[in-house]
Amino acid sequence: MEKRIAVLGIIVNNRRENAVKVNEILTSFGHLVVGRLGIPYEEKNMSIISLIVDATNDEIGAISGKLGSINGVKAKAVIAS
Repeated sequence: MEKRIAVLGIIVNNRRENAVKVNEILTSFGHLVVGRLGIPYEEKNMSIISLIVDATNDEIGAISGKLGSINGVKAKAVIAS
């Protein structure tokens, strides 16, 4: 399968509760990550993460799906054509 560049936008609510789970998933897909920017937003008890990956459509879907399965976490991908 062909690899593509994608940007995943990840919103992590209940940051203190979900950070470990999110980081475990991101670490397991670390070999696909080109770059990551995470901004903690303390006042809202959330974090916003931009993740750039070089991966197949299936891998991008797997990352988004696993992150989205965590209660309080939303992940959406924009895939370059």
